[in-house]
Amino acid sequence: MLIASIAVLAAANVLNNRVAPRLAPLTSAAATAALVAMARRSGASWAELGFEHPRRGALTGGVLAAGVAAVYTAGVALPATRRLFRDERALSLSHARALEEALIQVPFGTVLLEEVGFRGALYGMLRRAHGTAAATAVSSALFGLWHVLPAIDMARANPSLGALTAGERPGPLATGRVVAGSVLSTGAAGVLFCELRRRAGLLAPAMLHTATNSLGYLFARLAAKPSPEG
Repeated sequence: MLIASIAVLAAANVLNNRVAPRLAPLTSAAATAALVAMARRSGASWAELGFEHPRRGALTGGVLAAGVAAVYTAGVALPATRRLFRDERALSLSHARALEEALIQVPFGTVLLEEVGFRGALYGMLRRAHGTAAATAVSSALFGLWHVLPAIDMARANPSLGALTAGERPGPLATGRVVAGSVLSTGAAGVLFCELRRRAGLLAPAMLHTATNSLGYLFARLAAKPSPEG
């Protein structure tokens, strides 16, 4: 079941990032259902899949989401970090499409599958078989690798990240370093999300994840506006 689950995630990753991005909510819903079915068939309970502690998860997730908004606000306000929020993928969208991304594509096309897939089904099956440490390490490493394709797109859409990471003009080396940095940072985020899931259920990391991604569309537009200092 574990290998089959990884295969489902890999297929969904290619479909969502390269084949049919606009259909990501449908692809992710189908993949999520398949992963949950496989995990349940392997013997995992709903609690082992992270469907527990809804009130604690909502409170924890709400506080963390507010923290994300505060950090983004500070980042856009500071000239030194403002340009890092400028993402041409977000800026090229109409207001309607940006709302679609923030309110539909992110929660249902990205967060649903990533949280239920990595922190729910995959983590639950690994934890049953190998313990908490192994479940956290393996699911987080795979979560980092999951972001290779999105990181390539991010490097192309935000040249400032590539230049900052590589210390030179954007190019293949800069893109490679952005991808490596994204894999490492999202892998580390996966560890945090696993701990949140262990302590407060899936809702807490799902809310933090949604805030991190969805608010990015708003703050990309804010970063593109002229700063108060000129």
